[in-house]
Amino acid sequence: MTAPVWRASGMGWRWGAQWTLRDIHLSIHAGERVALVGANGSGKSTLLRVLHGLLKPAEGTLQTNPHVRQGMLFQRPHMLRMSAQRHVALGLWLSGVPWKDASEKARQALVQVGLQDIAKQAAPTLSGGQQQRLAMARVCALLPHVLLLDEPTASLDPRAKREVEQLIAAYAANPVDADTPVTLVFSSHNLGQVKRLATRVLYLEQGRILADLPVHEFFNTPLEARYPQAHLFLQGETL
Repeated sequence: MTAPVWRASGMGWRWGAQWTLRDIHLSIHAGERVALVGANGSGKSTLLRVLHGLLKPAEGTLQTNPHVRQGMLFQRPHMLRMSAQRHVALGLWLSGVPWKDASEKARQALVQVGLQDIAKQAAPTLSGGQQQRLAMARVCALLPHVLLLDEPTASLDPRAKREVEQLIAAYAANPVDADTPVTLVFSSHNLGQVKRLATRVLYLEQGRILADLPVHEFFNTPLEARYPQAHLFLQGETL
């Protein structure tokens, strides 16, 4: 078994008096590809932000492997008022890369996501699919061992969805370090995408993990008896 990236025990998070996550017990190891599924408001986005360190648990514990680099891609990435290449270079520069090197690495990152032809174009003027690919370039240029993605293709047209999904799969298939496989944790309402990208599925409802199964078991075995809520969710999504 590979080393754990995260281990949570009794973890919860709340906004004021409202608990968004509650009683989370979870271990995720390097190289796993974990999909978070559930209805809107089930806690998927909050769990991603807690794992990434943007939110601190209000109860319980969360242990994070300090030796792995993390990168997060949001559903609607914020675009700065600068060129696509500078947009990527800025993130590298803020991480400590000298500007000249950051600019060259940014150019290479844009080539990898197929955006080299619009390197000088202002990021906010790009299409939705181009902006998401640019966000992928910005994250992947930092060479994270872990990718967290919050509905990464939810607002895109079918072609752009395929392009972004292919970029995610390609990054996950090519480890940054030979001894550290890429870990992928993502939320999605696209069950086809879950089947294609994930090896493990967590079903959340009202801030709790109610099912944690290998992807083939989640989709191909009867869930009614042990996981009735997950069964009803799947029935509703596939009608």
